[in-house]
Amino acid sequence: MITKLKRIDWTLFTILLIMMAISLVVIYSATHSSSRFGGSTSKMAFYYLAGFMVFFVAAFVDYRLWIKYAKYIYIGGIALLLLVMIIGQTLNNAQGWLSIGGLSLQPAELFKLVLIISLSTMLAAKKKIKLLFWRDITPLLAVTFVPFALVMVQNDLGNALSYLIIMVALLWIGNIKYTQAIIFTTIAVAMVVVGIRSYVAYHDQIKTYLNDIKRDHWMERIDPWLMPDEATPKAIYHTRNAKLAIASGGLSGEGFMKGSSVQAERVPLTYSDSIFVVVAEEFGFVGAAVLLLLYFTLIHRLVLVSLECRERAGPYLIIGIVAMLLYQIFENIGMFIGLMPLTGITLPFISFGGTSLVMNMACMGLVMSIRIHNQLDTEEVSMEAGSRYTLN
Repeated sequence: MITKLKRIDWTLFTILLIMMAISLVVIYSATHSSSRFGGSTSKMAFYYLAGFMVFFVAAFVDYRLWIKYAKYIYIGGIALLLLVMIIGQTLNNAQGWLSIGGLSLQPAELFKLVLIISLSTMLAAKKKIKLLFWRDITPLLAVTFVPFALVMVQNDLGNALSYLIIMVALLWIGNIKYTQAIIFTTIAVAMVVVGIRSYVAYHDQIKTYLNDIKRDHWMERIDPWLMPDEATPKAIYHTRNAKLAIASGGLSGEGFMKGSSVQAERVPLTYSDSIFVVVAEEFGFVGAAVLLLLYFTLIHRLVLVSLECRERAGPYLIIGIVAMLLYQIFENIGMFIGLMPLTGITLPFISFGGTSLVMNMACMGLVMSIRIHNQLDTEEVSMEAGSRYTLN
């Protein structure tokens, strides 16, 4: 235990502690005057305590155990997604929460890690051979599409898209053929371009269809991004006020608990999805830049661990986690500055949310497990080689 503890990446651990402090500070600022969300800071502190416990447990358990039982983990994850469709609670138009002992669990969030483990296991089994479409890529697509479809039915577009991002990132480093990569990239770009043009050209017809299937709130998220002039006041309210709040922060911000838009509650969900707005308005460009620097350092440490890994499954797991985090960071910040459509994606380690935080901390613990156990394996190999040399 002590030996493993010494091999923890304490720089990464320190970054997590700093992010905990930032999260608690901004959540308190966003909720201290709210009768409904006033206890969010203490709840988040509890979630972080649980998260760090999960971090150390995941770090000390050999990550290859998760690889060994990846099939059963995937089946369990799918079962949770099916269960939430039957007895799940609806929040913000998405039926994605299970209530367990007074706590809310979001299986779609947990499944990100499940998918990373499953796809990494499948790719690691391929060794170094080039991936063939029908033999290798099709099973990976199937494993990803099943949870993607289930989460889309739950009306959770943000988490569903994260599954595709994870799959694409792992295929990219999974020895895919260059011709296949070019073809897939061309198809993806063409679909995005055609989709955007079709949305603009057939806006009214799409609106009627979405109303019929009770997905009209999708229009309220896409219109402010693609067609702000056509968006209703209700649709543009969130992003418009978020942009104004970010702009008012200036260089150094309006001050802790002094954000005019945040404190006046003109921006919805400042304690969760819109928490970056609190950082930008109250701490300005400097505060936002510091937060982004912390994310950059965190990602850098993860990549370093993947480069040091001697075994194939480790790098796949880490790159899947990196892809997931980068997508969430880019999407969450991008949707408030006009780069991305509005979705229910949280800002990793900062937004309020127990399931999201604990899952992210489990991912960090998994990375630490990879680092710890690969170092132990390297030391054992060195000792065996030294023993043979002495005997000879």
